[in-house]
Amino acid sequence: MNKLAELRKHLAGLKAKGLKLVEKADSEGRDFTEAEADEYAQIEEDIEKAQADIKREEDMRERRRAMEGARAPYGHNDVREDDPAVTGGFKDIGEFAVAVHGAVTAGRVGGTIDSRLVAATPDGTHIGGSSDGEGYLLPAQMRDGIWGLVEGFDEFGPLIDEEPTAKREVKMLADETTPWGSAGIVAHWRAEGSKMDPSKIPGQERNVPLHELYTLALATEELLEDAPRLSNRLGRKAAQAIAFRKNEAIVQGTGVGQPLGWTKSKALIVVAKESGQEASSLLAKNIVKMFSRLTRIPGDKPFWLINQDVLPELMFMTIGDKPVWTPPNGLTDAPGGFLLGLPIRFSEFAETLGAQGDVQLISPKGYYGARRSTGIKAATSIHLYFDYNIQAFRWVFRYGGQPHLSKPISPNKGTATRSHFVTLGARA
Repeated sequence: MNKLAELRKHLAGLKAKGLKLVEKADSEGRDFTEAEADEYAQIEEDIEKAQADIKREEDMRERRRAMEGARAPYGHNDVREDDPAVTGGFKDIGEFAVAVHGAVTAGRVGGTIDSRLVAATPDGTHIGGSSDGEGYLLPAQMRDGIWGLVEGFDEFGPLIDEEPTAKREVKMLADETTPWGSAGIVAHWRAEGSKMDPSKIPGQERNVPLHELYTLALATEELLEDAPRLSNRLGRKAAQAIAFRKNEAIVQGTGVGQPLGWTKSKALIVVAKESGQEASSLLAKNIVKMFSRLTRIPGDKPFWLINQDVLPELMFMTIGDKPVWTPPNGLTDAPGGFLLGLPIRFSEFAETLGAQGDVQLISPKGYYGARRSTGIKAATSIHLYFDYNIQAFRWVFRYGGQPHLSKPISPNKGTATRSHFVTLGARA
């Protein structure tokens, strides 16, 4: 490992050591002990010295580059961003990927690794041409940029109860009590002079693991020589693929090696078809019965999730001679509109006409999602496709999720249960 990488690794270790002291005191709800305060002061002094050493080494390298005027080794270039703390010194993802490619080439046939790339991974690990090896952490600005792109293609992320985390597993606090139930916080009338009966504050912790979600993008040598095009392919196209799989899991995930989707959870209510109902049909009574089974989280905005295959049935559905639904401004505008006062979202994540799940009624805040906001890695595998003169880049993310409810809840009056997730059964 080169000197600059060693210095940066040392700095990262000092910061980690200082953070550990802070987190320990914070978790115990106290200030530093005298010994901890002395240790922390020494760490601060060491950090200041390490930063000065890094600055001195960086300055020396800049002087050397200016005097040598030599061509940069493969996978390097001369771009240096003004704020390397967030960019890692790279102009964009394409330039970062070319540097990763150069690092693999160096590990396979010899050569040097771009110092910016080594510095992007504080512990100094690198791939060295192995498909199973460590990757390089994306600089913060690129990581945020990719999530920005993912969110641009994200159908459900902005609607559900989603939060970022730096951990690989989070604990979700579940409360499935109701104001009319006997569990949880209950209100009582009190007779004059009688004692008050306490209520136990509800709360059940459930583990929500963050599962690995990745894309494996192939790039030819020609594309590797064109960083702007590579940046578009690795950024925009990868974001589209990741957003699709993420949203697919929110709806249909099995919970095994991926999030648990609402259609696979025990919280889902399936409204059966009517007696004698024709195959692949949709009746007004189906819609009304689904609506009656929905429970809402205060402030949430429920919607109908419908496959576009259902559109012909939806358009000609009537009560008597009155249409149940029409799109905004009749047929002159694109379909969408409202059904029983709730908006319709046509989606690729609803099943085809006649299958269970072609029409769903969703209160999205009933679903909890956790996405890892740090630790996004880019890895490359030269030997997997070497015979075809192709490079493989792998972008790795982590995401977890499950419904807040473990099962439908009972109403105050009546026997028909309710949930945040209601779907129409199959009509085969």
